[in-house]
Amino acid sequence: MITVRFYVKKETVGFEMSGHSGYGEEGSDIICSAVSSCAYMAANTLTEILGLNPEIEVEDGYMKLILNDTEALRAQDLLDGFKLHINAMADEYPGYIVCKTRNI
Repeated sequence: MITVRFYVKKETVGFEMSGHSGYGEEGSDIICSAVSSCAYMAANTLTEILGLNPEIEVEDGYMKLILNDTEALRAQDLLDGFKLHINAMADEYPGYIVCKTRNI
């Protein structure tokens, strides 16, 4: 199962994703691919388009992205869209993706 944690202060400041969905064979799992694609699109937009400097950790089956408070305010629309999209995927594929909120 993929677990997505949204880090929230007053607003969303980042996210952490871990695990594999187990929906299909490794390397051809459409849920893992969709979630990974969404996360990389968010990270690349934040860094390359908005010019922000989030703290990012990436490993196999894991990504964590955290923005400082000032940058999080600039990125709120993107983070809200990311959260909306991931939650919609979790609703579409229950048992494969779970979303949680962590207040920090």
